[in-house]
Amino acid sequence: MSIISIILVLIIAFFAGLEGILDQFQFHQPIISCTLIGLVTGHLTAGIILGGTIQMMALGWANIGAAVAPDAALAGVAAAIIMVQSGNFDTKGITVAFSTAIPLSVAGLFLTMIVRTISVGLVHGADAEAAKGNFAGLERFHFIALFLQGIRIVIPALALILVPTQTVQDALHAMPAWLTDGMAIGGGMVVAVGYALVINMMASREVWPFFAIGFALAAVTSLTLIALGAVGLALALIYLNLSKMGGNGNGSGGNSGSTDPIGDILNEY
Repeated sequence: MSIISIILVLIIAFFAGLEGILDQFQFHQPIISCTLIGLVTGHLTAGIILGGTIQMMALGWANIGAAVAPDAALAGVAAAIIMVQSGNFDTKGITVAFSTAIPLSVAGLFLTMIVRTISVGLVHGADAEAAKGNFAGLERFHFIALFLQGIRIVIPALALILVPTQTVQDALHAMPAWLTDGMAIGGGMVVAVGYALVINMMASREVWPFFAIGFALAAVTSLTLIALGAVGLALALIYLNLSKMGGNGNGSGGNSGSTDPIGDILNEY
């Protein structure tokens, strides 16, 4: 990578770390970070494919109680850098880069724990400034905490960038076929599990028919992503309109409070 590309990649990594906490512009989402890194390094298509693949896996990641989910920001940034460093942008190269995202995202939890431990002291410092009424000092502690969140992604990103490209390529080429194939299969299963977790949270009587329609339409190879998106948008608008109609009751006193708006409408007939 050129110096300009390296600087831009580190800036993207910094904002990805910030957005992991701020959650405003979604830079920490793999589909965004990988796409941006692909754009600044001249490999936009591969970046979009890699980001979309990791995003499908990360859909099922969530913090539950004290259990912290893998670091999606580091997963996207690190996998994209490995893909660029490898110089392999075909299906195999993207698969290998995607497979490395899982262990790297779990390893990133170590940096997350360090930053959060430091943040405990920063919170006490901010409390002290608040007690004094020093708003400038309070803001300073907030900015320091945010800066640390960005740095926790920049440091591993810079470490990966500093690894010579030839070293990365040699390491990837040295991997036996059984390992790369196994990583590809395992990665695909993780994506399916991630999507299944999301479906499990969203599943209801009203949603399952739309899922079946989408599953059937996805098998139609002649439909482009734009066409599928248009169909999905149309179905969503239809559902919203039916929801409003079902919620009105329209004379069906027993069903006016139902959570099944389509069923309410069908019962009218």
